[in-house]
Amino acid sequence: MLSLSDVTAVISQVLPEPHAGLLAGILFGVKTSLSSELKNALQITGTLHIVALSGMNITILVGIFFSTFVRLVPRWISSIVTIGVIAIFVWFVGSSPSVVRAAIMGCITLLAPLTGRASIALVTWSIASGGMLLFHPAWIGDISYQLSVLATLGMILFSKTTLDAKTWQVLYSEIAEKQFPRWYRWYVYLREIIKTELTTTLSAQVFTLPLLFVVFGRISLISPLTNLLIGWTIPISTVLGLLLCFVGILWLPLAYPVGWVTWVFLEFLIKAVLLTSHIPLASIGR
Repeated sequence: MLSLSDVTAVISQVLPEPHAGLLAGILFGVKTSLSSELKNALQITGTLHIVALSGMNITILVGIFFSTFVRLVPRWISSIVTIGVIAIFVWFVGSSPSVVRAAIMGCITLLAPLTGRASIALVTWSIASGGMLLFHPAWIGDISYQLSVLATLGMILFSKTTLDAKTWQVLYSEIAEKQFPRWYRWYVYLREIIKTELTTTLSAQVFTLPLLFVVFGRISLISPLTNLLIGWTIPISTVLGLLLCFVGILWLPLAYPVGWVTWVFLEFLIKAVLLTSHIPLASIGR
């Protein structure tokens, strides 16, 4: 039976360090092979969360599988298959509080349209975070649970900007109608991307920063900038990493071309984290 160590071994054979360790952390929360330099830089820049299992992995899986299957089969079948994928992923990586929370919210969101009810984010969050404590009360004292539910709550309450395909289409139509010059179009696109990334990052930190300061005694001042620089690379690295693992298990030589492309995004991420971690007053402690 395929194990987590088998999959991480594929990553280690295809990618060098610290890229292999970073990808294993992004995909499966495995931090044992991270170099001390990179781990320290992640802590200083407030980006250590990228190598911890979080709801992002579940969100990406839902996006990939549901959007693919819904084009081929009825919606209810797509939802059931995607829920099955979520269950397999949780079983494979382990039932950490952040993953369980994201899995429950993902399943509720997928099932809501099938029952004729709309999925309301705050209600879904309440059901997931409250239901988890009913079955496992000890999680109330788990820092992973606390950070996960607080970050999610912050994004639900304060992160209103999304850049999905429909948003881009509307934005492009408005710009095209007014016949702005090409340079202005790129300016507007870049502005919206920066706005979205900053809004997401800051909203996730509204409730988590006080907790992080109390628990770890340190707050990263450079976190918004670092997250802005690397945020766009995480979904791409995740998708490419999952593809690398899949093809590598089937036939290892086939994984190397995928690994070369993945390396480019991981290299940018590493350089951005290391560079910003050396900026004066990147973080402060008590």
